[in-house]
Amino acid sequence: MIIRLQVPHKPPIPDSSKPSLPKPIKNPIPSPRKRSEILLDGFTPLRIRTLSAPLPTHPTSVFDSGLCFRKKLLYLEALNVDSSKALEKNPDIRSAPLDSLKSVEKCLYSMGIERSDVGRIFEMHPQLLTCDPHTHLYPVFDFLLNDVGISYHDVRKSIIRCPRLLVSSVTDKLNPALYFLRRLGFVGPHAITCQTTLLLVSSVEGTLLPKLEYLQSLGFSYKETVTMVLRSPGLLTFSISNNFQPKVEYFLNEMNGDLAELKSFPQYFSFSLDGKIKPRHRLLVEHRFSLPLSEMLKVSDGEFRERLVEMRLRSLEEREFL
Repeated sequence: MIIRLQVPHKPPIPDSSKPSLPKPIKNPIPSPRKRSEILLDGFTPLRIRTLSAPLPTHPTSVFDSGLCFRKKLLYLEALNVDSSKALEKNPDIRSAPLDSLKSVEKCLYSMGIERSDVGRIFEMHPQLLTCDPHTHLYPVFDFLLNDVGISYHDVRKSIIRCPRLLVSSVTDKLNPALYFLRRLGFVGPHAITCQTTLLLVSSVEGTLLPKLEYLQSLGFSYKETVTMVLRSPGLLTFSISNNFQPKVEYFLNEMNGDLAELKSFPQYFSFSLDGKIKPRHRLLVEHRFSLPLSEMLKVSDGEFRERLVEMRLRSLEEREFL
């Protein structure tokens, strides 16, 4: 048996005596594409740079917020609201959406309040611009309609006469004042109306009680004081130091008046001391005349002068017969 071995083929060993030739260089001249790559070696292509470091652009969000803010300023100007004062008193207007501001106007309009009146209300109480109507406004309307008993058409009159109602808490201020006034006698023919709802924004402890106590300190009984207040509810809105005291002093010291006359004519306190009471009283004193408070103050300036002329003529006629 014969066994054959296979030896792997080996390349021939180069002959060192023959000089080795250099290997041929493939593509010795680079192609244009390769040349450009060589020239840009060490630089980041523009397309890649844009992705890693974007060029600065104008922020859209800042532009949009500035545009929205300008729309809010134009909205306030259309309502005749001083935007600078409104922003000073209520900085939340800056961040509030325009639709939120308009929703408050729509709420007031639903109660019959015209746009011209809405602007005046916002001017007085700019905090209303960012309030939630369902939380702050509708409870006040519900209170006036159901608790006080104001008719729907008269709610508008109440708000226009006293916008402060809209920023008063029903629980902390309006309801306690209503309870106190009803206990005082504002029921039946004297019940709270759209003419007297402004009394509801008064503090019982800080405003209503001190004024009742002052009137009693003049010498009026509690019953007489209540009668005066029911006849002239405005007494509960006057300032003690700026209204009651100077007018009482003038009435007692200069006019030599009797408190009984104030009891029968409490409207005396609703007239201007310097604008009407003093000038008319001095004219009467100058001509040695006198008139009851109601006749001296209730008439217009023209009627008062006519009455004064008649009194002077009558005085001359009486002298002729003496």
